[in-house]
Amino acid sequence: MRAGEGVHDRDSRKQGGIVCAGNFIVDRVHTLSYWPEQGNLAHILNQDLGVGGGAANVVTDLASLGFPGKLAAAGCIGADQDGEIVKARLALAGVDVGGLTALADRVTAHTHVMNVPGQNRTFFYHGGANDAVTDKLVSPAAFAKAGYRLFYLGYLMLLPGLDRIGLDGRSGASRLLEAARCAGLTTCVDFVSSEDPEFAAKVGVALPFCDFLIINEMEAGRATGVIVRDAEGDLIEAGLLEAGERLLAAGVAKGAIIHAPETCFWFASGASPIITRSRPVDPDDIVSTVGAGDAFCSAVLYGLHEDWPVEHICAVAHAAAARCLKGATATDGIPDMSVLLREAKETNPESA
Repeated sequence: MRAGEGVHDRDSRKQGGIVCAGNFIVDRVHTLSYWPEQGNLAHILNQDLGVGGGAANVVTDLASLGFPGKLAAAGCIGADQDGEIVKARLALAGVDVGGLTALADRVTAHTHVMNVPGQNRTFFYHGGANDAVTDKLVSPAAFAKAGYRLFYLGYLMLLPGLDRIGLDGRSGASRLLEAARCAGLTTCVDFVSSEDPEFAAKVGVALPFCDFLIINEMEAGRATGVIVRDAEGDLIEAGLLEAGERLLAAGVAKGAIIHAPETCFWFASGASPIITRSRPVDPDDIVSTVGAGDAFCSAVLYGLHEDWPVEHICAVAHAAAARCLKGATATDGIPDMSVLLREAKETNPESA
């Protein structure tokens, strides 16, 4: 099975490109001496500055993979120093930042990440300009006219201006994805793992305008109401199968890709799901789990654009996620695609 059937004409391969729209965030990672009780003081041992968010991570990963087509960012930043940091980091990676709108009345979205070595990270997030993104501020038609082919939107459930459902029963995300489709772009969507009680309703109105959905198992469960892990945390594969079928029935047109640390299930209408297993990673090699899902997603987008077979895409996507686990940030562990192809072939010669 070829993943990108109908994505583009063979004659247009020399053009192409991927637009990544959605969240752009400046991350300030503080490494603490310990986690203090309320009212106490802890020392900041080190501070790192990075750029994150769904769209920022995915487009940066694509650049690191050596994606052969054009890359562009679309969304909102503040007219401030952090906004300039976002633009500079992406431009340095070769990403077109002309689609980033600087808002004078909003600060750039930012996160303070508190990291105590050996413990889970804690995140303090301010949505800023990300909260102001609407379908009117992003123009898919302009990117289609410039020859781009894929339109990625991430993360839903962290973009309130797009997630909100209006009196007409539509959300900004549904209108934006519809506009992208009407412009001839293939739409690809990712969620964030939110606890919002309206999760299923908000993402549900966007699914009929989604060609490819690339999400993790917990997001699939929240979107469909299906239990995908048992009380011990073990994966329920029958639940994943049901969730995938429900996502297709809800309107996902070409592929629902559900990934988990253990596996990936790729669903397409009229075909049996394709299941690929991830390769084991030594726990001692894991530096950070942040960004592994975005790394998986970026490799899927690369393969879709290049019209690779599903098994081939999944093999390199698993390899990308494994590489990301070994990096300190969401993006610094991603190598050139040639490295992933070699690793995927060594792990599973038939798939790669």
